[in-house]
Amino acid sequence: MRRFLSLSLIVATLAQGQVVIPFWHTAGPPGNTVLEEAIKSFNESQRTYRIEARYVGDYREAGVKLLAALRSGGAPVLFHGELSFLPRLAQEGVALALNPYLQNLPKDLYPEMMRTTQVRGQTYGLPLGLSVPVLYYNKDAFRARGLKPPRTWAEVEEAASRLTSRTAKGLVVASDIWSFNALVMSLGGSLVKDGLPAFTSKEVVEALEMLHRMVQKGHAQARNLAEVQFAVADFLRTKAFMGLGPTTALPVVLTQTSLPFAVGMAPVPRAEGGTVPLSGAVLAVLRGASPEQARGAVAFWRHFLEPKRQADWVRATWYLPLRKEAERELADFLKDPERQAVFAQAEVGRPWSQDPELVVWYSYLEEALERSLKQGVKPQMALEEAQRKAMGVERR
Repeated sequence: MRRFLSLSLIVATLAQGQVVIPFWHTAGPPGNTVLEEAIKSFNESQRTYRIEARYVGDYREAGVKLLAALRSGGAPVLFHGELSFLPRLAQEGVALALNPYLQNLPKDLYPEMMRTTQVRGQTYGLPLGLSVPVLYYNKDAFRARGLKPPRTWAEVEEAASRLTSRTAKGLVVASDIWSFNALVMSLGGSLVKDGLPAFTSKEVVEALEMLHRMVQKGHAQARNLAEVQFAVADFLRTKAFMGLGPTTALPVVLTQTSLPFAVGMAPVPRAEGGTVPLSGAVLAVLRGASPEQARGAVAFWRHFLEPKRQADWVRATWYLPLRKEAERELADFLKDPERQAVFAQAEVGRPWSQDPELVVWYSYLEEALERSLKQGVKPQMALEEAQRKAMGVERR
């Protein structure tokens, strides 16, 4: 009994000397088990730092909670949030620049993935889970109509036409910023140019005209941001046969339901010079953190980057591996030709949301998308209005 008490005292004494790092995260099933294991093993692997984790909901819930905590106090040291939120945190001085803590990183980290967390040349975050978009399609419906996976947007339009019936649409279109941006980037365009909104650029107009055309012909079903769950339901209930989503979408669905049809995955069609967005989750160290806490946060991230753990994370979530070394562990996972083709898009993956003002501007763009796709307003007119509103926002 005395020996047990002395061991407890030693453990308590060691814990008191540790640098504690409160951590808010957004990892629900199926990735939560891998992240929780990483936290546990990190805490047990060394005595300098201790991560104290708390799940705070999905990206949007976590963002709301963080903003409230920043106003009232009680914000964490380490925050796991959506990538497009990071530039604003950096601009507001909420996220700390981490360059002083990033020496001697693994040499096999993918440069473009690391660049996703940079704002104006400084690194403000640590990529945790990055995904690329996928064109999901109903294999059974495609087989029944003798269709092959589309390789161009013209083929998407043709397939949507042939798949449409009295009771179902060929394509479901979500009028949110992520989905639309993926289309714009695939055409070689960008929503921002030289630090200003580019909502009336050639590629942006072309992208919306294509979606507008399919909706007006009755070949596509438009869903706005408030109807995202219905967009997913349209596909799952065979009310639509194609849809755009991140690589991480399918594993989440498969943990919640069994599908009555085979799901196909195809790379997003790209024009010459087109790219795909790298999007997903990032770790940010928030203001008020001590240098020791910042070093501990980076140490935890490096622990998470161990190749076998990266492989476990990728298998569970279908995020991209952040290190080349992890791909050796994923040889069996990447044998599937569809999965291999989709993951190969990482080679043309680029950061998409690095301007702090975009989080303000994109509400105007989403309004324009809804007006055009749900109310029938001509694309050029809707985009010109969004451009005027965005340009009227005072830049910081």
